[in-house]
Amino acid sequence: MEFRFADESDTANLLALINQAFSVEAFFHIGTRLDPDRIQPHMRNGRFLVADSGGKLVGCVYVELHAEQAYLGLLSVDPAQQKTGLGRRLVAAAEEFAREMGAHRMDLTVVNLRTELPPYYSKLGYTIVGEEPIPEQMRARVNQPCYFLRMSKALGKG
Repeated sequence: MEFRFADESDTANLLALINQAFSVEAFFHIGTRLDPDRIQPHMRNGRFLVADSGGKLVGCVYVELHAEQAYLGLLSVDPAQQKTGLGRRLVAAAEEFAREMGAHRMDLTVVNLRTELPPYYSKLGYTIVGEEPIPEQMRARVNQPCYFLRMSKALGKG
């Protein structure tokens, strides 16, 4: 398995992987997590680190850099690869990339309805540092009240 950064030619496969992984959110999220229009800002503003197994994308994580602070999102693992440690390895690789690029902190958000996620990220060293409302443009895609938990981790200076 190879870790690499995605390029435009990976867009369709990224969408399929992310939407498959986030299908567990169907109990509150209306429609797919991303579509071609909603992935484009991610492709412009950050990087997707992908796990490529023989030409098939089996995992990804999004990283966006902002000086000494970075954002991690859209951690997605093919259901056949879940519980193998791939998600943890993708997060560690994303943190290392952010550290190499000068970031000292990594932030992420999880929706409060995904109660399994804060403990998962806590095991990886993240702590809850606050809450924030679901952005206006996302409210039409959720069918119950929810909000984001903001989590953060110090990366050190590498």
